[in-house]
Amino acid sequence: MTELMIGEIPVSQLAKEYQTPLYVYDEKKMEETIKSFKLNFDSDSFQTKVLYASKAFQTVELLRMIAEQGLGLDVVSGGEIYTALQAKFPVEEIYFHGNNKTIDELRYAIENDILHFVADNGMEVEVLEELSREYQKNLQIMLRLNVGIEAHTHEYIVTAHIDSKFGMLYDSEVCQQAITHIQQSDFLTLEGFHAHIGSQIFDMTAWLAEIDQLVTYLADFQQPLSLNLGGGFGIRYTEADTPLPIAESVKHLVTHTEKALAEKNLTIDRLLIEPGRSIVGEAGTTLYTVGYIKETPHKKYYFVDGGMTDNIRPALYQAEYTCDLANKLDVEKTEKVTVAGKMCESGDVVIQETQLPPAEPGDLLAVYATGAYGYSMSSNYNRALRPAVVFVKDGVSREVVRRQTYADLLRGEVYADL
Repeated sequence: MTELMIGEIPVSQLAKEYQTPLYVYDEKKMEETIKSFKLNFDSDSFQTKVLYASKAFQTVELLRMIAEQGLGLDVVSGGEIYTALQAKFPVEEIYFHGNNKTIDELRYAIENDILHFVADNGMEVEVLEELSREYQKNLQIMLRLNVGIEAHTHEYIVTAHIDSKFGMLYDSEVCQQAITHIQQSDFLTLEGFHAHIGSQIFDMTAWLAEIDQLVTYLADFQQPLSLNLGGGFGIRYTEADTPLPIAESVKHLVTHTEKALAEKNLTIDRLLIEPGRSIVGEAGTTLYTVGYIKETPHKKYYFVDGGMTDNIRPALYQAEYTCDLANKLDVEKTEKVTVAGKMCESGDVVIQETQLPPAEPGDLLAVYATGAYGYSMSSNYNRALRPAVVFVKDGVSREVVRRQTYADLLRGEVYADL
């Protein structure tokens, strides 16, 4: 029987060496995607920069690869900053996002020479001004704006609607006060404006409208500013998804920005984007081992040894995935089944309904395109152990996150020995 290969390695070999559940990343696929972003996101009129939105998936080894490929980094917490510092990521290439950065996180960032901040609200600008004066450090501030444009994605991940928790309306009093506060500060510089209009975007229309809206704000300033268009580049989870080719879409973003600026006789310093899911999503596959098989009056279940603890997205977003019996690729798919996890929740379903070959306990199930938000959002619910993470390339595998042990579950607990 034909077996799935990832990075030129049979998945049975990976499962035997690292156990399941297992996150497997095709390193070459990530590198090729990064190169496509970098090569095509380029302009003769202004600087460009690709930042990796690391909330999608962040480990030290991944960040080392991201840095080697010449990308900048988008972080949203003290923990993500700590990981970036351990990876020796260039601090001058790190942008600190977030709608409620704590004082401790801001201090931690500034003390470690992170100088780019994406401020979400007016109160944050005031705090940054106080800290910049205290530390006598010049900080570059991008203001996150709500441009009132919605990409048509799941309601939980749309971020630009009028009452979103993210960003400010440019014409609002609080935003104008924040701009004035920055301009009057001795230590803050207005780097530009940031916006993000959603995730899993399959149509350029909303992005182009975002650019047009952002460009209109630039006429209020004498100096060239930077614009950050955010991320949201869609990937293919199922056959119903129709992602835009990366090369084509980022070229379009650049040319449309050039045109919009030329029409208003304006310039910018730099154009930035923040792909995350689109770099790691399709490069990741989760391997499971099939356990018990169960039939009810109307369903047939294949149970696997993971579930919502290693991929919460189906329960949280009703996200859909495709899968295969990885050790039976050439066997006819005659069974209509639901793939369910082992957690004590009715909602712990990996894939609601799919066609698969007849399975036996011990078969390997591969769920595709799990590279984004699987590991990042994993948990120890039911005291499940977080899986290992493995990178594969050219027939060689390397463990970048070891599988948790039972002892890891008690790390941090305070209890008396009996």
